[in-house]
Amino acid sequence: MDRKLTLKLDKEVIEKAKEYASRNKKSLSRIIESYLQSLTSDNPRDNSEEIKISPFVKELSQPTSLPEDFDYKKELGNHYSEKHQ
Repeated sequence: MDRKLTLKLDKEVIEKAKEYASRNKKSLSRIIESYLQSLTSDNPRDNSEEIKISPFVKELSQPTSLPEDFDYKKELGNHYSEKHQ
């Protein structure tokens, strides 16, 4: 059952929070409710808003080593040259 809650917050924080909610297409109430659920949950995994990271994305985030003299601009230029031949 939903109930109303009144909070006193800094004006600037409220404006930034409203902008964030708008950008993410969520209501400010839903964002705050989700945050409070995550704070009060006995198990952090119970949070329905938890972001699931796929194995593919985890694989992409593995560290890699590049030579000290690696020139990414040159490599990117080579890639685009080959791509657009």
